[in-house]
Amino acid sequence: MKTILCFGDSNTWGFDPASITAPFPRRHPITARWTGRLAAELGPEFRVIEEGQNGRTTVHDDPLNVCRNGKDYLPACLESHKPIDIVVLMLGTNDLKSFYNLPPGEIANGAAVLAKMILASDAGPGNQPPKLLLVCPPLVGDLSHLPDLAAKIPHGLARSQQFPRYYEALATALGCAYLNSQEIVQTSPVDGIHLEASEHARLGSAVAAKLREIV
Repeated sequence: MKTILCFGDSNTWGFDPASITAPFPRRHPITARWTGRLAAELGPEFRVIEEGQNGRTTVHDDPLNVCRNGKDYLPACLESHKPIDIVVLMLGTNDLKSFYNLPPGEIANGAAVLAKMILASDAGPGNQPPKLLLVCPPLVGDLSHLPDLAAKIPHGLARSQQFPRYYEALATALGCAYLNSQEIVQTSPVDGIHLEASEHARLGSAVAAKLREIV
């Protein structure tokens, strides 16, 4: 059995866009999340581990929430789930928040730190590094109907549009597999950040196809 670790933010956690204004976030059902679709399509010879967290960043501490720094958690995550055959890494959207004040290229550099940690780790079979699939985060949609969220992620559409060229260049430099989610899914018009169940299905199928190529 091969182990796939999916390390990401709220879109890997399965955040339901309809709950954006609710008192607390709700998740899509397990089978509706892209990780669930991935597991279903890959079949019983694969174990898919869902490691998504709301608000997770690449390498930055969130001043309003504890334990959101992906760099701090990643080593323990790799250690606890080893041996891992492939890590699917999709992070960067939360780095667009205003209090980080980061251009898209620097956000990709944060993803690079995590990618290099994965590729230098002993978390794969035989204490070798696992393989890596780097996924460019989805495009941020229209936030104008949610002014508080728009203020939190200023110019989200324009800035996230620049992600693919930086993430693809990073994957090329590292020699790892790459997938541009912006060519596959669209974020929900409800909140402009998260994926509806139908888009989770599309992403899960695309990731499954890419992983079959890697394997």
